[in-house]
Amino acid sequence: MKKGHKRTLLVVEDDPGLQSALRWAFDDFEVVIAEDRDSAIAELRRHEPQIVTLDLGLPPDPGGATEGLKTLEEILALSPHTKVIVLTGNNDRENAVKAIGLGAWLFFQKPVDPELLGFIVERAYRLHELEMENRLLTRADQKAPLAGGIAISQPMLDICRTIEKVAPADVTTLILGESGTGKELVARGIHDLSNRADKRWIALNCAAIPETLLESELFGYERGAFTGANKQTRGNIEYAHGGTLFLDEVGDLPLALQAKLLRFLQERVIVRLGGREEIPVDVRVVCATHQDLQALIGEGRFREDLYYRISEVSIRIPPLRDREGEAAVLARHFLDVNVRQHKKSVLGFTADALAAIEAYHWPGNVRELENRIKRAVIMAEGKQITAQELELEPADADPMPFNLRQVRENAECQALRRAVNQVNGNVSQAAELLGITRPTFYALVNKYKLEF
Repeated sequence: MKKGHKRTLLVVEDDPGLQSALRWAFDDFEVVIAEDRDSAIAELRRHEPQIVTLDLGLPPDPGGATEGLKTLEEILALSPHTKVIVLTGNNDRENAVKAIGLGAWLFFQKPVDPELLGFIVERAYRLHELEMENRLLTRADQKAPLAGGIAISQPMLDICRTIEKVAPADVTTLILGESGTGKELVARGIHDLSNRADKRWIALNCAAIPETLLESELFGYERGAFTGANKQTRGNIEYAHGGTLFLDEVGDLPLALQAKLLRFLQERVIVRLGGREEIPVDVRVVCATHQDLQALIGEGRFREDLYYRISEVSIRIPPLRDREGEAAVLARHFLDVNVRQHKKSVLGFTADALAAIEAYHWPGNVRELENRIKRAVIMAEGKQITAQELELEPADADPMPFNLRQVRENAECQALRRAVNQVNGNVSQAAELLGITRPTFYALVNKYKLEF
């Protein structure tokens, strides 16, 4: 937690006994109490809490849910990013579902178990914190390593640091990674942080252009070089003079063009198709591919000397499934973008949607996630996107089941893993972060048979 950053919980509850119990249950939060809709809205404006627990049975309708649902709507209208946890009676599932449809983050059945509710509030706070970091990143200076991108996992933070080091060096860079991981975003980050940032950025997908046209696209041609060549035309290499040339899917270059590209990288001169004049070009080259170039070299389909020339520095982007915690944050980012773009009133994701996002393998990586969120926003019928609208199967293990023991165990396992990842495996720091002793930490690790 940042110094001076206040964790605030608003408890909207008209039962004095439950007010007192909840106030003392959350000693890590500044707890603010409200007993009806007017006071809840007043405290919301005054304290701007990250989390709200809301009893649906508020005066003047303590036996129903009308006032509570109206309060929920007003809270989310004023503060759409606040996580609202609705408290409901055992026989009030219908109103709980209505509350989720209006944008509540989760519902929790009474009687309240303060310890269990504490786990849920901590989880809600962590999600709110991650989403806030995401929004700050999207508004950050465009000179950030991944302008317009998200990096919260350790592998992606390491890539950001690599970009910052590589960008000023003007070396030829090879970016590796599965399709949809964001290779062009990384390449653009290198350009934006380089001394060539105010010059041209030219991107060419080598797999998208027919082989018969690719040479002229790269090197240009002289008038009369072939049928239809009615004028002298510069290629993309020459056009990018002074700036950066990004060659995406470089593994798809034909062998003949590989030889020509290698000569350019060695000599820094080109000859247009049908011409003889050597033209010097000052350009930085960044390449990318999803293919295994070493395997292609073994098959004789990619030149080894070209490989070493384009990979003066290599950056490998991990797939989304290996970037812990980023899928949910990216999902929220794409949700915000598409809600604004399509003028929709979607507020967030249902619990089953978040569970499905976290559990899914994402073979198409960030691009697949972005497309699913876009489609879901367009097709959404309620205030929250469901797993069904994302066309994802519900997760095998519900992260927030109704069995209290299972909820507690899931929450403890998740907290242990996150703490260890946060401090890079330092047990003492992880225990301190969790507020427990080292023996207790080890006991929990053994209890749940965790491996780090």
